[in-house]
Amino acid sequence: MLSNIPEESTSFIGRRTELRRIDEELTVHRLITLTGPGGVGKTRIAMRAARAAAARFPDGVCWADLWPLHGAGRLVASVCDAVGLADHTARTPVAVLCEGLAGKRLLLVLDSCEHLVDACRDLLGDLLTAAPGVTVLVTSRQPLGLVGEWTTEIGPLPCTGGNDALALFTERARTAAPGLPLTAAPHAAAAAAICRRLEGIPLALELAGAQLAHTSVERIAERLSSRFDVLDGDGPGHPPRHRTLRCAIGWSHELCAPLERLLWARLSVFRGTFDEESAGAVCAGGPLTAQGVRRTLDALAAKSVLTREGPRYRMLDTLREYGRMWLAELGETRTLADRHAAHFAAFGRRAERGWLGPEQVGWYGRVAEAHVDLCTALDHLLATDPERAQELGAAVGFFWSCCGHLHEAREYLARALAAHQAPGPARTGALWALGVAVLLQGDLALADSLGLECARAARALDDGEAVLQAGYLLGLTHLMAGRPLSAHTVAEEALGPPPPAPFGSPARLRCHLVQLFALTGLGRLAEARAEASALRRGCVQRGEHWARSYVDYQLSLISLLQGRPEESAGHARAMLAAKAGIGDKFGIALGLDLLAAAVAAQGHGAAAARVYGSGQALWRTVGHPQRGTPELRAVREECERRARAAIGDEAYADHFHRASEERPGASLARILAGDL
Repeated sequence: MLSNIPEESTSFIGRRTELRRIDEELTVHRLITLTGPGGVGKTRIAMRAARAAAARFPDGVCWADLWPLHGAGRLVASVCDAVGLADHTARTPVAVLCEGLAGKRLLLVLDSCEHLVDACRDLLGDLLTAAPGVTVLVTSRQPLGLVGEWTTEIGPLPCTGGNDALALFTERARTAAPGLPLTAAPHAAAAAAICRRLEGIPLALELAGAQLAHTSVERIAERLSSRFDVLDGDGPGHPPRHRTLRCAIGWSHELCAPLERLLWARLSVFRGTFDEESAGAVCAGGPLTAQGVRRTLDALAAKSVLTREGPRYRMLDTLREYGRMWLAELGETRTLADRHAAHFAAFGRRAERGWLGPEQVGWYGRVAEAHVDLCTALDHLLATDPERAQELGAAVGFFWSCCGHLHEAREYLARALAAHQAPGPARTGALWALGVAVLLQGDLALADSLGLECARAARALDDGEAVLQAGYLLGLTHLMAGRPLSAHTVAEEALGPPPPAPFGSPARLRCHLVQLFALTGLGRLAEARAEASALRRGCVQRGEHWARSYVDYQLSLISLLQGRPEESAGHARAMLAAKAGIGDKFGIALGLDLLAAAVAAQGHGAAAARVYGSGQALWRTVGHPQRGTPELRAVREECERRARAAIGDEAYADHFHRASEERPGASLARILAGDL
């Protein structure tokens, strides 16, 4: 069963009544919104409620974090990511999402919608109509205002009776100050006073509990009392619980050392999770050294200002808002936005340089982790330095195009090209990256036009690498259009006279790959096998995976055409393993079709039907019924005919259907383990 509910990093206290009520509501209503002030625990309750209800949803639970989004531009893309749709068509993302979920019975959780209320209302209005089997659970500081919405207000933890507030404070205090006996007088009275003063708001209690590493519980109670006495005279500027949390955050901020407060403010520039390297690069400066950033990150994590997610850090929305306020007070908002954008522009250049080598898979993972902040950097550069936006878009565009972010790659690159039209290497690279994106969406005419424009610009600049990039784009366009001779000619012209050096650069390697595909398409199988074997050895020596996976694809196809189906299946599995490593769903779908053909050619009709069905499930997630190089189509049709003949149409349809309804990730894991 599909589920991407985040893991809980700390213990969960209380909330039995709320969870029981939400569980009942999920059986009756299709849209439930959990409302309440920041820090009250809506997200943690939604996690628990979603896990408890998961068994009732055959297609699983899909969780979408909306807190990193700045504006509505990436809302639909984020939801598509959450439900596993990596669309490779030019359709609108909303249409893709509605069609992809139309027949599903799943629970979709949208966490932290308060800054996107209007956009979420519009999206869910379309989605709930198009997908009658989908139920949506929302967390937001305010209702969406949609017809049929059921609103459940989440309040603080009770400070009397079972006193869950005290239980949470005690649990967090145990982490900050192991061995502190809070149940003993006078500690117990002070702890109870803290819980009452903080009105049972979980985030406020966690911040207060973290302070016990540095001070006594009595001192915390005394300071809070003094601070609230002052706040009570400030007038009704905020609702009481907002004022309570604001006070608790402000008090925690005051107790931070000056460098901790400075880093808190500067870290608010990150929209997503971040690692120590990025924090140092963006936030160091003035009194805060790069080494000091590392120490201060640990201090802020100990004070519950940051949470750790493996080697990365996250700041909760409410705390980030407070940090942004102080960043503005310091007059550093623009400075930090510039630093953030510069860091991720440099990050993009390093990723591009590292593509051809042993860290290639690692870079795919790092680009995926940094996705939200890369988009944030691009948004800033589009407004301040569109030429650098072209450079960054080109650097990460190929990563995004390979891993399902085609709509974002296309949008950002098109905007960057429109914003800055002066010729130069950045523009040429952006033309190439945009061409790849639109080609993978199936727009061959536009891809060809962009390829020709890129080639002209490359020649005008006498840029040899850009000439190769244009050759790859044009050659791949010819391949997809069923013109292998033209593809071979274009790649050959771009590569220039022999002896070629396939691994001289990423673009050169990609042109050699186009030649290899063209040789197979032309039926020059002996030449293609020799070329593929040489390329594969070079890829293995360098630890390269992307090109190697497509070389394995070609070796699998060549073996199948030459009557060696067992060998073909081995190469297809190797391709699938490599594609799984970098998250290339389009490549996985191609590989599954080829593996199914190889299995069918061995006479295993039922297994072939199951693999074909698994491939169908993947093709649905990328928006195509089936698509690949033209030479695969005839092979696929013939092998499918053999599989049907081996077991009969009825049995074939049954195996195919059951596999096509299986979760793609589970079916791929099973196939890679050898269980067909």
